[in-house]
Amino acid sequence: MNKFLFIISFLIMVYSCNTNTSSKDVDNPFFYEFDTPNGVPPFDKIKAEHFMPAFEEAIKQHDAEIDSIVNNTEVPTFENTVVALDESGRMLDRVSSVFSVMTGTMSDSVYRSMETDLTPILTNHYDNINFNENLFKRIKVVHDDSIKTAGLTTEQKMLLDKTYKGFVRSGILLDGSKQSRLREINKELGAATLSFSQNELKETDSYQLIIENKEDLSGLPEGVIAAAAKAASDKGLEGKWLFGLSKPSWEPFLQYADNRDLREKLYKAMYMRGDNNNDADNKENIKKIVSLRLEKANILGYKTHADYVLENTMAKTPENVMGLLNNIWKYALPQAKKELAELQAIAKKEGHSIKIESWDWAYYAEKLRKEKYALDEEALKPYFKADNVREGIFAVANKLYGITFKQRTDVPVYQQDVKAYEVSDADGSLIGLIYFDDFARTGKRSGAWMSSFRKQEVFKGEFVHPLIYNVGNYNPPTGGKPALLSLDQVETMFHEFGHGLHGLLSKCNYHGLSGTSVARDFVELPSQIMEHWAFEPEVLKIYAKHYETGEVIPNELVQKIQNAGYFNQGFRTTELVAAAILDMNWYTMTSGSNATTTEGLKNLDVNKFEADAMKKIGLISEIIPRYRSTYFKHIFSGGYSSGYYSYLWSEVLDSDAYQAFAEKGNIFDQETAKSFRENVLSKGGSDEPMTLYKKFRGAEPDPIYLLKNRGFVK
Repeated sequence: MNKFLFIISFLIMVYSCNTNTSSKDVDNPFFYEFDTPNGVPPFDKIKAEHFMPAFEEAIKQHDAEIDSIVNNTEVPTFENTVVALDESGRMLDRVSSVFSVMTGTMSDSVYRSMETDLTPILTNHYDNINFNENLFKRIKVVHDDSIKTAGLTTEQKMLLDKTYKGFVRSGILLDGSKQSRLREINKELGAATLSFSQNELKETDSYQLIIENKEDLSGLPEGVIAAAAKAASDKGLEGKWLFGLSKPSWEPFLQYADNRDLREKLYKAMYMRGDNNNDADNKENIKKIVSLRLEKANILGYKTHADYVLENTMAKTPENVMGLLNNIWKYALPQAKKELAELQAIAKKEGHSIKIESWDWAYYAEKLRKEKYALDEEALKPYFKADNVREGIFAVANKLYGITFKQRTDVPVYQQDVKAYEVSDADGSLIGLIYFDDFARTGKRSGAWMSSFRKQEVFKGEFVHPLIYNVGNYNPPTGGKPALLSLDQVETMFHEFGHGLHGLLSKCNYHGLSGTSVARDFVELPSQIMEHWAFEPEVLKIYAKHYETGEVIPNELVQKIQNAGYFNQGFRTTELVAAAILDMNWYTMTSGSNATTTEGLKNLDVNKFEADAMKKIGLISEIIPRYRSTYFKHIFSGGYSSGYYSYLWSEVLDSDAYQAFAEKGNIFDQETAKSFRENVLSKGGSDEPMTLYKKFRGAEPDPIYLLKNRGFVK
């Protein structure tokens, strides 16, 4: 009897402990499959305090899944090893994807602190997987067995090859001491890249140009002034005007403000981000990141970081990248110099005896556009209401691929301005959901991007519908007016939606290959080809409607947009190529040049290095690279190190691909659209990029169409 009571007491104690443990997490939505429409994240229930416990549990689950693969007593096969690995970590993916959107668009001190704490934990977790010798042994058995691999599909072979190379490129074949050093490097890189990103956001959010005198607003359009007044009011500065370093704020100021001194002040604040010798300075981060990446490449057997990165791209080598960039540069720089002469002439004609500087370019370029093409961008904006542009994008997608979009107001969103849409195929079947987060705000990193809360895949025989999101940084509605977009912003919305289509229309079997899981210099093809439709006359007639009158954009304005299509392309291309060359300069550095694997780049002057790189290619002082080093997030805290050239490499593809529609005499040619969807958009990384492209186009792309696209040749 006593023994029986003891057992009962023990079981009660265990149950109580388990109940107490689970009660901590009973309200944590990450601990369960999301019980929401289409399994969307329940943002109405997710709180900041949910993330750390969820990450801890997700890592435990992922570790257990890896152990299950390693300890499987069956002979390694593609299914029980490679597919099992691809399907592992689902809770971790779920938590990470939601955390990413919060830190990217809603960052504050709480999320920044969590990022700092989580970065080394996650780095260590993935290093434990990448250096798991028993796991790699199983993968290698499958990889090296010619009989087993002979029966695999092309997609399966791509997944196997990507998985195997991923381990090799992470250092699994190195000895223990080198692996230990790589672990240290990965940890240090994680901290340095995060610091770079947080510093850039801090510098962007903290700067304020406060204007108190109305005269200093001379030249600025009414909408820009209203937005600045609202920004000031939101900060408790009633009766004043505030301009900051988010692009929708500084860009129109540079374009229209008559006060040259203030243009210079704001522009310098923009390009000095991360270079102010304060607690958000990024120069030391740059030296650390470049040094560590070089050392890592050397340990893995590569001469430079660029050699390491480019091995897995279409370009393959730094020489091929520089060949493309130098070829475009020889067209772009002379054109930029011609444009500069025109700007200088305008300034002289207006009685301004000045030398054009970089903070003058946008101002006088706008005057030149009005003079040459009678095109006033402010007069165009009423026709580009953000909601209408989005509907126009949907119409283009419908005409090309037959897909439809329905707003879902019952889907929880992470911020009140975010809109969610259900996407259906021509036959009415569900494709997935896409969210739009359009407007700039404090805590949102600059730029525009696409990502996902859930990627498309086939899991355990079930098709998983993707959950995609597009992020922009456009000015929100102000002064009773809706959000009105500039031409560049319209193009950006089309661009990011192209990425969205790549994720939505994916039809791959495996998580690691679906959607945008492709070579970096191929991923911009689906996005950039969408830009071609943005200002086609018949497309403009669909969506460009005056926000007040509903009037469709008149033919006169459409013609002006067409006439000005190549305007300022010398400047735009020069600043882009300059940034891509700067990227390559940082990452083609060798251990024998300016850095050593032991001492790093301690004595390197970051600004001098950048200036020397630009002097070498003859960049004129009136133009700076699109991104200076200290705020070049793409290459120091994003995924584009040695990869910023990708926009131009992909433009070779997208310009040639759009020509396929032009050759049919119909920009909505159904046969061509069907081929592009089937051979590019749906395939993800399931085959080699050039193979996919040639299946669509029938040949490799002709670079001449890029030059024509930018107006450099007829």
